[in-house]
Amino acid sequence: MTLTDTRVDDAYPTRITGTPEHLPRVHPTVWGTEADGPIDAATLANHETKGYTVVEDLLSVGEVQTYWQELVRLSSDAELAGDERVITEAKTGEVRSIFDVHEISALIAELVRDPRVLDRARQLLGSEVYVHQSRVNYMPGFKGTGFYWHSDFETWHAEDGMPAPRAVSCSIALTDNHPFNGGLMIMPGSHRTFVQCAGETPEANYKSSLKDQRVGVPSENDITRMAAEHGIDQFTGQAGSALWFDSNIMHGSGNNITPYPRSNIFLVFNSVENALQEPFAAGAPRPAFIAGRDATPITR
Repeated sequence: MTLTDTRVDDAYPTRITGTPEHLPRVHPTVWGTEADGPIDAATLANHETKGYTVVEDLLSVGEVQTYWQELVRLSSDAELAGDERVITEAKTGEVRSIFDVHEISALIAELVRDPRVLDRARQLLGSEVYVHQSRVNYMPGFKGTGFYWHSDFETWHAEDGMPAPRAVSCSIALTDNHPFNGGLMIMPGSHRTFVQCAGETPEANYKSSLKDQRVGVPSENDITRMAAEHGIDQFTGQAGSALWFDSNIMHGSGNNITPYPRSNIFLVFNSVENALQEPFAAGAPRPAFIAGRDATPITR
């Protein structure tokens, strides 16, 4: 695939040489208004400030069971074994994530178009949207490994060519999230700062970063500084709840050494007005199953 260099001026330079800096965000977090969807004005204002919103009981108990059974089916599907969209744990070889899952599973394709999901994505981004990335994450008891502190937008900007942080993620819990089973940690308000990262992007970096990300992560000093400024919240709650969070917010999770698994459906929506360009800090874009390049709006 040949790409034309259509990049705009880069407001978020990263993968630099020298000392990384903390840059102010120059774009909004919430692009829509109360009139544009189901989220009320107070919640939108809180999302603008904190960078995330929790929606309790997005899915019913019955729906949670249905989607959980779908995750079990996908992880044991012999036809998917060896598929590049299936990411395994570096140490155990067990399924860690399955990407492009809305193209693999008709059930999850329906969820993408569900008004409870789609209408919130459109409202937060103030436009029609498309799926930038979809996956299911498995974090089994005792063996599940976490994700180090990072901003998704840093990677999506550097390696996918996403111009601005006009994207939002929706993580839907299919198991109860406890403080002790590897729950997602998030720094409220950190989305207002873009933390540069140092170093060049290796060729085909995604092949290793999806298992254990080493490039495009902030330094320990940067994490310490951000935590001191913003503190750390944790997404906990019962299965069926959903966490909506800004693409630039600093987040991560620890290993799960408890007997209790933690699995979720992870959907990323990007504004059609924020379509991907050439990568800003990589030699070639990542595959479409990780970063969708078709900005056709989702329709019901």
